[in-house]
Amino acid sequence: MNENHDLLYGIDDKPAPMMTAILGFQHYLTMFGSTVAIPLLLAPALGITDPVELSWLISTMFVVSGITTLLQTTFGNRLPIVQGGTFSFLAPAFAICGMAALATSGWEVRMQHVQGAVILGSFVEIFMGYSGLVGRILRWVSPVTIAPTIALIGLSLFKFGAPIAGSDWTIGGLTIALIILFSQYLRRTHKIFEMFPILLAILIAWGVAGLLTATGTFAPAHTFVIHVNGMEHTLLQTVDHPSLVRTQAIADAPWFRFPTPFQWGWPQFTLAAFVGMLSGYLASMVESIGDYYACARLSGAPIPNAKIINRGIGMEGVGCLIAGIFGTANGTTSYSENIGAIGLTRVGSRVVVQAGAAIMILLGTIGKFGAAFTTIPSPIVGGMYCAMFGMIAAVGLSNLQFVNLNSARNLFILGFSFFMGLSLPEYFASHPLALEPAWLGDVINTLGSTGMAVGACIALLLDNTIPGTDDERGLTAWQKEA
Repeated sequence: MNENHDLLYGIDDKPAPMMTAILGFQHYLTMFGSTVAIPLLLAPALGITDPVELSWLISTMFVVSGITTLLQTTFGNRLPIVQGGTFSFLAPAFAICGMAALATSGWEVRMQHVQGAVILGSFVEIFMGYSGLVGRILRWVSPVTIAPTIALIGLSLFKFGAPIAGSDWTIGGLTIALIILFSQYLRRTHKIFEMFPILLAILIAWGVAGLLTATGTFAPAHTFVIHVNGMEHTLLQTVDHPSLVRTQAIADAPWFRFPTPFQWGWPQFTLAAFVGMLSGYLASMVESIGDYYACARLSGAPIPNAKIINRGIGMEGVGCLIAGIFGTANGTTSYSENIGAIGLTRVGSRVVVQAGAAIMILLGTIGKFGAAFTTIPSPIVGGMYCAMFGMIAAVGLSNLQFVNLNSARNLFILGFSFFMGLSLPEYFASHPLALEPAWLGDVINTLGSTGMAVGACIALLLDNTIPGTDDERGLTAWQKEA
């Protein structure tokens, strides 16, 4: 057991095999929400309507996430950091699927164009990482830049928290309350609460939702029809209860399916799709660097140096190449949710995350077992987000301990970058730019819509142009900590 940083298990610690498996399974559950959400968001744009085909895409996401997590934790930055799909790639993927040339194409053709863009972009990220270009940029990065970047990763995802949990506050609120109860109030009373707060909260809330579904309290959609003089009239239509536990997906799913490279056909390569996808890569790299700092801090690892960050970004490029080859219609990046899980459980073991990666691969090939987890109601996932992303925001703010907060310079940079990181994406959401050439507009719109990219760029620019000493900027104390 690791005694530093108030951790139960540090980065190099190896819990007992059964404990490792259970903790790894908790990481699987933690990343489940985003991993499933991305294919669900992509399916309408791609044109996927068959639930079975959608389940294949979801399974592919899990297998690729497991493979890339093993590669990152073993050969990349070697931090206990989970790799998986990223929301940063959604806007470019939507733009590619909406191209006029693909208007009458089947979903496989749209997928092939997205695959081609992801594959080409992966070579750029691989070069950025392994050439050391990303690491050289770090000489200009201080805690004044890192704090808003990490915090905005959590804060900019607020729309995925309460709005989803609030679709049914009974179950969503129960999930939030249980996570808080187990991770904060009861963590010193018994080890089970200290180590498995998220897993316990999900299982209990899921069980309650299943019980209320079985008793008919949470009802599926119904259409009530009456017949008058031989004519059929719809009297009332209802929708599925938000917390309804739907089990049909388990019956429909095959027992086994193994994703294969180029399973949707050979990728198609176009310049417009490639350049548009680069905006997603840029936002993803900015987010990942912030995640590395957050993960290192929570797991008790040293502050990442240029070499570690170069390896991490380079391996993420390799991960995106694998995602493009298998056809996830997405790339891979570091998962903020699982970094939040490290903070809540105080388990930062690399081996635990690798166990979670093995579980991802296994469950990605067992169709019915994976389909069972698609029955977790969305309010539970939303409640989990509220706790996870709030923790990420707090980790970002913790970097300010190195900074002189009596400095008007620092206060201005922090306040302005935080505000613009939240405000500018709202502007781009309602006022997207329409430029010629169109790909330039796509790049600017994607970057402007990504809060952590906006905050990072503003903080980086101001922190390196407004005069300030190393002590004032927090570099001196930060380097001592490293």
